[in-house]
Amino acid sequence: MQWQPDWGLRARMGVTMFLLFALYIVFFAALWAYSGGSLLIAGLVIGSFSLGQYFFSDKLALRSMGAKTVSEEEYPELHAAVQRLAQQADLPKPTVAVADDRVPNAFATGRNQKNAAVCVTTGLLQTLNQDELEGVLAHELAHVKNRDVMVMTIASFLSTIAFMIVRWGAFFGGGGQRRQGGGGIIVAILVSLVVWIISYVLIRALSRYREYAADRGAAVITGKPSALASALMKISGEMEKIPSNDMRDEAEMNAFFIIPISKGAIARLFSTHPPTEKRIDQLNRLEREMEGL
Repeated sequence: MQWQPDWGLRARMGVTMFLLFALYIVFFAALWAYSGGSLLIAGLVIGSFSLGQYFFSDKLALRSMGAKTVSEEEYPELHAAVQRLAQQADLPKPTVAVADDRVPNAFATGRNQKNAAVCVTTGLLQTLNQDELEGVLAHELAHVKNRDVMVMTIASFLSTIAFMIVRWGAFFGGGGQRRQGGGGIIVAILVSLVVWIISYVLIRALSRYREYAADRGAAVITGKPSALASALMKISGEMEKIPSNDMRDEAEMNAFFIIPISKGAIARLFSTHPPTEKRIDQLNRLEREMEGL
């Protein structure tokens, strides 16, 4: 495998991490104001959540999907494919998990290459053939190889906590002006709203590029860009058949899925992923380039 570092992705991840660091400082100030000026409380809150997210992000992501780790005895072919592709990508074999879900999808999570997990749904296993499945698995392993999973995890964590402060602060903070420290609560809510919006934009800007990078990485790992293109077409087609109500509970994981759970023009505008058609066009170009070698 001739793996070439994607410097465009690395540059975007570097800028994103720098901006996230600045947001963390602003977010700390918001927590400080929200806690009535207590540096200890603000530090404990953001510190405990950061450490928890760093060390348990993979378990939290799997639990949010209702996924469970599976053994080689339960899914021998899936384990064999992951093992073979991980070796091809020069990666440690990640934890393999399966979610009992009719929606065909997959995602990778984990804080680094040695602590990664790849999850697929039962719907995906039923929808794709072996080559297509390996294309999807290679796409997820490319995310691990590119180390973009950790950046997305940190960005998503910050966005989630800021959104929680906006929601619950507005709910419990009504009348805060009549209480001591009410002004601090209002400032914290406003700052958290700004942090949430900026982190939301950062997630989407980085996520769209990283999907193209992972598609290219999958093509390099498998040598079969057309297999992933075929998988994307099948998954996209199956998504259209599933009622929106059945997909609503999983939409918070959109940034990590191979294809986001969303429908309609507005959803596409704010999607974490580039259009499936453009991803397929890129893969078709890669296929022609490989055939010309």
